[in-house]
Amino acid sequence: MNNNVRCIDELVLGFWRLLDWQISPQQCLSFLEQAIEVGVTHTDHADIYGEYGCEAEFGKALQLKPSIRDEIKIITKCGIKPAFPSLGLQGKANHYDSSAAHIIASAQQSLKHFNTDRLDVLLIHRPDYLMNAEEVAEAFNTLKANGDVIDFGVSNFTPSQLSLLQSRLDFDLVTNQIEFSPYEMKVLDDETLDQCQLLDIKPMLWSPLAGGRLFSNDDEKAVRLRAVLEQVGNEIGASSIDQVVYTWLLMHPSLPSVVLGTGNIARVKSAVAAKEFTMNREQWYRIWQGSTGHSVP
Repeated sequence: MNNNVRCIDELVLGFWRLLDWQISPQQCLSFLEQAIEVGVTHTDHADIYGEYGCEAEFGKALQLKPSIRDEIKIITKCGIKPAFPSLGLQGKANHYDSSAAHIIASAQQSLKHFNTDRLDVLLIHRPDYLMNAEEVAEAFNTLKANGDVIDFGVSNFTPSQLSLLQSRLDFDLVTNQIEFSPYEMKVLDDETLDQCQLLDIKPMLWSPLAGGRLFSNDDEKAVRLRAVLEQVGNEIGASSIDQVVYTWLLMHPSLPSVVLGTGNIARVKSAVAAKEFTMNREQWYRIWQGSTGHSVP
């Protein structure tokens, strides 16, 4: 096994809603310090989050205590070019750009936003239908040689798309950030997680709580899942549904990382506590059955 599956922690702080939290840079710094105290040191971002505002806001928090930069890992993404009306892009289509020029420019802009000299991991945010794998590799090689980015990965890539890009690189991609929750389980069957194990690539799981649907939706699947999650939670000693979900996700042999989309330190601590719970295979498959509505064959 190579070190890829160890380079990203089991829990990652997601900051895509940072502006929605309406907290000051000092409050952001305090949240980050409290998370570090309980062992959560990896942070997930993207250039477009908050209409290109979240990275810079996070950077303001880092400026208040520059030494904290060496205590955390910064993971960010690039490649989506949305038509944000507020940025004067009315009438233009959302599109992807994985050209070498755009990747390099985005990485350099992220460095400025974060007030840092390096990004720990840079991901291509979405598969680009016009992606030239050799051109992406060229950008990655340039950023790596300059010391701007330490490691690279992808997000929402299919196995074949990841394999194509990996074939043009002399170093290993370290992650594929993908959607996975008990509500959305397609990666269990589309070979994505199989490939992660095959290549020792650590998957990062976004929307682990299905964007809150596990708590609030009243569709048949959500209702069925809540009942099972509560039942299993009682059996393993968990105090909340989200702890059961994190335990279920972390049980997968691909050794995933779970991206937490909260600015509430109590919920971060609850996620950390979930790492201590154990779940047996019958309980894991009971949750799978709660999602699918049927038993395994």
